[in-house]
Amino acid sequence: MKRGLFCLVTFALLTSIGCTPAQRDPDAIRHDTAKATTEVAKDAKAVVRGVEDSLKNKGTTDSKSALDINKASPEQLEALPGITTGQAHRIVAGRPYASTDALVKRHLVPKAEYDRIAGKIEAD
Repeated sequence: MKRGLFCLVTFALLTSIGCTPAQRDPDAIRHDTAKATTEVAKDAKAVVRGVEDSLKNKGTTDSKSALDINKASPEQLEALPGITTGQAHRIVAGRPYASTDALVKRHLVPKAEYDRIAGKIEAD
């Protein structure tokens, strides 16, 4: 994140310098640079807060929209991203599940696919 912020500030400074008409007062340049740096820092902090909020909410599920892997039909399971017909039938055959991560533990779904559907499923 710091690397990205550094690149953004550097880009802003280079753009500012490259678009500057003839000679400018060094104090005015320092003032403009400080102002641009402050704005970039505020924007970067807002981005970081947004990413943190997104990561915090990633694991939460809405019970109204989550699909119960212990009750879903194979067709409903196939509607999940990345779940094949074979996987759906193996999931149904392996019921019941105490938790959704049992799909990975039992090698029914690869970890990468599980990560994509984890917020869309539950095990009641």
